[in-house]
Amino acid sequence: MFDDVRTAQRSDAAARPGNAGAAARVGPDVNIEIFSDVVCPWCYLGRARFRTAVTAFGGDTAVTWRPFQLDPEATGGGLTSELMADRFGGPARVAEMHERMRGLLAAEDLPYAPEKAVSANTRDAHRVIALAGEAGVQDAVVDRLFRAYHAEGRDLNDQGTLAVLAAEAGLDGVAERLATGDGEAEVSGQVERARAMGVSGVPFYVFEGKWAVSGAQSAEFFENALREVAAQA
Repeated sequence: MFDDVRTAQRSDAAARPGNAGAAARVGPDVNIEIFSDVVCPWCYLGRARFRTAVTAFGGDTAVTWRPFQLDPEATGGGLTSELMADRFGGPARVAEMHERMRGLLAAEDLPYAPEKAVSANTRDAHRVIALAGEAGVQDAVVDRLFRAYHAEGRDLNDQGTLAVLAAEAGLDGVAERLATGDGEAEVSGQVERARAMGVSGVPFYVFEGKWAVSGAQSAEFFENALREVAAQA
């Protein structure tokens, strides 16, 4: 079920929660890090399926969202669908891809309007997510950014828009913090860490800093993974 990521984690003690052993364990039953990019529809889908799995699991979990950029060189601007058409063989092919994803997301009751999506460099969005982690509202901010990009056509290149979206999810003061560079070091460090771990695509889930699962797996798969990790942790 899992890939082993322990070798990549040995120099990162903070990424190995629970390493003191089960007898001394204090905290959640399972710690999970999710590497994702807010412009990735599979990450949007995986978020919903994983949430369902956590509910079914019923144990205490702690989720930390980590940055990954599908296109770190993106300049932003323009419709994503138009850029995809150039890359994936034309508008008809892109429409087929959108319809497939629309069906998968509809099954999770998630809104999806890919025709509205604005191409974005997500570096600043990841900085906002890192700041949200410090404030304890990371899940809410991640959900808001996912919906803003995939369903509402909001421009995540714009720091003012990011500040408004973050405030709607309970994180204030974002504009000022982005302007002063807050979150940049955290994002850079985690991007390098992901590279060292061999993360090449998202979503990518790391359980207890030891085991990894890639892809938007089914809720049942994630639930079984949580139970297996809880038993071992």
